[in-house]
Amino acid sequence: MTASPVETTISRMNVAKITRVLVHLSRFGLAALFLFAVAAKLYFINNSDQSFLKMMPNLVGPRWALPVVIAVFFAESAAVILLVWSRTARIGALWSAVLLISFAAYALYYRYGLGNSEGLECGCFGGIIGSQLGVTTALRNLALLVPALIVLFGARRIKGKSEARP
Repeated sequence: MTASPVETTISRMNVAKITRVLVHLSRFGLAALFLFAVAAKLYFINNSDQSFLKMMPNLVGPRWALPVVIAVFFAESAAVILLVWSRTARIGALWSAVLLISFAAYALYYRYGLGNSEGLECGCFGGIIGSQLGVTTALRNLALLVPALIVLFGARRIKGKSEARP
């Protein structure tokens, strides 16, 4: 039993709509996640117990703490801007994937490469969401690659507009 051309067209339209919705949810969800992380870091900047800036010397050493904090802040802010602007959504998804893989790799390196038996609180989300460096943090970051890949491969540019692939 074969589908009629009308049924095939309707089916393709439904797939295109679902893909478009998934791309937008993933795109804005990642942007919201990175915006939340940046805002939480700024909110807790003067809190000695939960500040990303105060915890960074324990993670990378005192010499590199401030440059790394500034780099992470600007890298996450760039991801937000790239993901929100539709013309750069795919670049934003790629940048988000690079950040997530880098964060996951560092979490595993800190725990196993440097031989730290206990994961250190990273302050990734300020003091709002506690996350220690280790396998759980790495798996969370790698799971967040799914929305990045949905945006990267689900969105395409057509005549200057960002649209979902049919």
